[in-house]
Amino acid sequence: MPTLLDSKVESRRLVLPAQANAIRTAHGGNVLKWMEQTGSMSAMHFCSGEVITAGFDRSRFHNPIPEGDIALIDAYVYEVGTSSMTIRVRCFHENHTTGERSLTSDAKMVSVAVDEDGQSVDVPDLSVETEAGKRLQDEALNAEN
Repeated sequence: MPTLLDSKVESRRLVLPAQANAIRTAHGGNVLKWMEQTGSMSAMHFCSGEVITAGFDRSRFHNPIPEGDIALIDAYVYEVGTSSMTIRVRCFHENHTTGERSLTSDAKMVSVAVDEDGQSVDVPDLSVETEAGKRLQDEALNAEN
């Protein structure tokens, strides 16, 4: 049975001029795309199969990411249904010169496991075995409120 921490995925993106808006910060649409991709990778890793995005909710933007800096995106599965997985996705501004991170965006995402014909398939149960996993699950559940 996979654990919450088994599903945790991180990715980084350099904010280039082509991904920036008129005020030279990461364009929100690009940030959402990166978050959806990272969330999908977390779900794929958790269920060891293919997934489709069923929902992307409660997306919030807190702070900008300046052009030339790094977007660090993390995602993890914190709840499962029969064929669905609920994923917390967060994006951080990572200053490449200082290493400091600050939350810029977060969202709740739902993915469904599918077979090669696009039909839903069962996902494994989720195990939360460590204090770190429990803390992340609690944070995700509290973010829903």
